Amino acid sequence: MLIIRRARFVTSLDGLKPFEGQGLPEIALAGKSNVGKSSLINRVTGNGKLARTSSEPGKTRLINLYEINEALMLCDLPGYGFARAPIEEKKKWGRMIEGFLAGSPNLKHVLQLVDIRHEPTADDQTMVEYLRHYNLKFTVIATKADKLSRAAVGRNIQAICRALVVQPWEVIPFSAEDGAGRDRILELLETFVPAPSLEPVQQ
Repeated sequence: MLIIRRARFVTSLDGLKPFEGQGLPEIALAGKSNVGKSSLINRVTGNGKLARTSSEPGKTRLINLYEINEALMLCDLPGYGFARAPIEEKKKWGRMIEGFLAGSPNLKHVLQLVDIRHEPTADDQTMVEYLRHYNLKFTVIATKADKLSRAAVGRNIQAICRALVVQPWEVIPFSAEDGAGRDRILELLETFVPAPSLEPVQQ
């Protein structure tokens, strides 16, 4: 399991462009507005103030990058499906998300977040179809799992699997409140950390 020793905010981007640390493996976080991407970043990294959280949907309007252990980059994408955003703003977010996902050569995996309390939305389904279209590997993270009983979690995961056409083992129930699912996410992230070089040190 990945042990996070250092996590820092790098920069915010309004599209795919050069940035400090570019070249590291990238893991993107996608999901609708207010699904809990920033809260997941804070809980997984163990730094409650790393990513700014808000109870108001639509606050993440740029791609926010976070460097983990100088070995991995978490890329927090703007939330989609924010109903009150102007149409042009929605289109801008869509182009930003699509440009990054389709264009980044270092993108290794996508964490697709959905709210476990509700069936995936049409936007969630569209996003997963998009990921499949571009052959992007992804894992579904079902957030806010602490809000439901264990039985309800199991039932709702089945509904998520039907809506997104995934298998139960491809869904990680997660809670930013009690940390449920954190270890599984860290184990997943560890698989993308480059192995240390075994080349001999030059004398």
